[in-house]
Amino acid sequence: QVQLVESGGGLVQPGGSLRLSCAASTSYSLFAMGWYRQAPGRQREFVAAITRLNQTNYGNFVKGRFTISRDSAENKVSKVYLQLNSLKVDDTAVYYCNTGWMGVEYWGQGTQVTVSS
Repeated sequence: QVQLVESGGGLVQPGGSLRLSCAASTSYSLFAMGWYRQAPGRQREFVAAITRLNQTNYGNFVKGRFTISRDSAENKVSKVYLQLNSLKVDDTAVYYCNTGWMGVEYWGQGTQVTVSS
């Protein structure tokens, strides 16, 4: 079983920054964790992911504005961060943490990011 808990969302002005965190509670040695987001009326979309080998992947819309990282103290992924910079109004969404184990996907409850002046 895997439980994912996100934190760090909030209200920020355009051009501002936020840092999201996601902690995994599990005995599994997770290989990768990532972030998705879903805005009202839109499909959930991939934001970023990182593996325990520190390989990263980003959605096309990120364009260098977001950075994913993880706690490096362990040889597994158990806590990840998503640094959001140069935020735009279009980045407003619920951001979900995601991972998988043995073909099963796990999701956090989501954290709201609102970008507004």
